[in-house]
Amino acid sequence: MADVDVAGFHADLPVLAEGLQYWCFVDWLLPDISGIEMCRRLRETKATRYAHITMILEEDDSETKRRALRSGADDYLIGPADAERLAVRLHQYRRAHDPAPTAARLRSGDLQVDVAAVLARYKDQRVSLAPNEFKLLAHFLENPDRVFSRSSLIGILGKDDSSIDERTVDVWIGRLRRALKTQGVPDRLRTVRAMGYVFDNM
Repeated sequence: MADVDVAGFHADLPVLAEGLQYWCFVDWLLPDISGIEMCRRLRETKATRYAHITMILEEDDSETKRRALRSGADDYLIGPADAERLAVRLHQYRRAHDPAPTAARLRSGDLQVDVAAVLARYKDQRVSLAPNEFKLLAHFLENPDRVFSRSSLIGILGKDDSSIDERTVDVWIGRLRRALKTQGVPDRLRTVRAMGYVFDNM
């Protein structure tokens, strides 16, 4: 578990991946550098490479959201962000990731996920995944051959579907696909037009 304090709010967060003891809330505009540049630096730093990064945006603009995600942010909030809103986001995350009755080890062919150890392997080689991507992979392996809408995947990750654009899911899926491809994992994530995504079992 990891401790998080935000303006008087305290929470214990389950550690889902290396570095998740850090949750970074990055403002779009900072005094010396842009939030985009700060996000990139966090992703390039070993200690925060797998941290959860939430970008706080000034306005609800599609291009701004895309830029935040391209820079490495996991999600975003439309500002201004006060302690109460940050507390809600942390609570949603914790609720979605509290231990639940699920298989401790999931497998599909040579792809394995150890939920308790927060570890994914393909042919005994570790697959490095950020928290969102790990959670998605575990969910798909546990529920193969079922189509999940973008909005349902937002909920599974503990996000607020009223503030997260459904197209953000496409970015998360793209990151998951790239991480799996890097380790030579066959792409069995299928896009179902106008419906969502499905993981095709072997």
